[in-house]
Amino acid sequence: MKGHSKSMPESFKRPAAARRRSRKALELRQYEFVNNNNEATLMDSVAMSTAYQKMSSLCMNIKNEIQTDIEIHNQHILPSFIDLPILSSSIYSTELCSRLRAFLLACPPSGPSPPVAELVIATADFQRDLASWNISPVKGGVDAKELFHLYIMIWIQDKRLSLLESCKLDKVKWSGVRTQHSTTPFVDDMYDRLRDTLERYEVIICRWPEYIFVLENAIADVEKAIVEALDKQYTDVLAPLKENLEPSKFGLKYVKKLTKRSVCSYIVPDELGILLNSMKRMLDVLRPKIETQFKAWGSCMPNGGHTAPGERLSEVTVMLRAKFRSYLQAVVEKLAENTKLQNPTKLKKILQESKESMVESDIQSRMQPLKDQLTNTITHLQSVFETHVFVAICRGYWDRMGQDVLSFLENRKENRSWYKGSRIAVSVLDDTFASHMQQLLGNALQEKDLEPPRSIMEVRSMLCKDAPNHKDSTYYY
Repeated sequence: MKGHSKSMPESFKRPAAARRRSRKALELRQYEFVNNNNEATLMDSVAMSTAYQKMSSLCMNIKNEIQTDIEIHNQHILPSFIDLPILSSSIYSTELCSRLRAFLLACPPSGPSPPVAELVIATADFQRDLASWNISPVKGGVDAKELFHLYIMIWIQDKRLSLLESCKLDKVKWSGVRTQHSTTPFVDDMYDRLRDTLERYEVIICRWPEYIFVLENAIADVEKAIVEALDKQYTDVLAPLKENLEPSKFGLKYVKKLTKRSVCSYIVPDELGILLNSMKRMLDVLRPKIETQFKAWGSCMPNGGHTAPGERLSEVTVMLRAKFRSYLQAVVEKLAENTKLQNPTKLKKILQESKESMVESDIQSRMQPLKDQLTNTITHLQSVFETHVFVAICRGYWDRMGQDVLSFLENRKENRSWYKGSRIAVSVLDDTFASHMQQLLGNALQEKDLEPPRSIMEVRSMLCKDAPNHKDSTYYY
């Protein structure tokens, strides 16, 4: 017992020394960086970076001190009732948390820059390692998420506002410029910023996945703003399409067209090509990269949430795809209207004048002006749109012309005298679109791009079903 009584004071030296070491180390950093708030605010970026790096080093150094205490404890040098790691870690953790909080207040981080991310990692790792060493959290000890939560929320909101500001019309500096993809550089520039934002938040999301939803909401808001900015930037080229974008109400749209019909043919402007090419690039190339990142993060989240990551982004996808499709349809409708401006190119008029008694060459001759117009239009479209948009519009145009033939036949089901003209017309349409698209794009076309669209197939089905059983009845199919 005497031996033990003499050793008791010695047994408390280590915890006391731990407290002194903790305060000495922490106060040194505190004196260097946060002893004067005014000086801290005047720090340049290099000094600020250095300050954060030293605070990160402090976290690691203190963690090493606790590891040393664990090693001493495992050597059973001290009496068994003294748990040195528990004693020292509670001191270190509370002191470190206090100093970290003061440091962040004096030198608030403006975003997850590399030095800030390094401190986030060091703080989170400190907390994680204590838990892995079976050291329970103490009141007032280091809680990395609690320390950085407010800053993270502010970072995301500030980034959101900054990116939204970049989408304002007076901030968009790319008007009239196009990239190698025939798109506006504005879109690529904004998505570069979005991807950079996601990369910077990788550190945060990997440790606290719940911030996925806050970040996703911000990204979705910016994406919507990008689309709105495009609409405003290209409002002049969208204006002629406006009447074709509006839903028809009680035939008013048709009446409006009759009263306002112009003898001028609609020519697709290059700027409209830039807009639609940009929207297509967003859908096929730029947005999937963003969505893939969120899906990867979402796969790491624990189950049980009511909302899955990516739902807000999916809403943007639906909105963008619907808008893109409506613009394509409006362009197609404009091109179809062009064919009705002059009698020689009016398809229904050609069909009405094509009787069963007419020879094939006469009908084809009547179709020639329309064929020439279609060919010239397709050539122009190819100069304006990138491949995928070009194919989509051509196929829509092809389908729209087929709809004219279909509606003509449906109104004359009992009269087969017009069937011959319809067969030849469909054959000319198929040959014009398929052959000219292939001539312009060659191997860039896929087999499905040359397949007749739905309306053409319906016309063929109607003609085959009702046609007399002649040997050459399938000549055009």
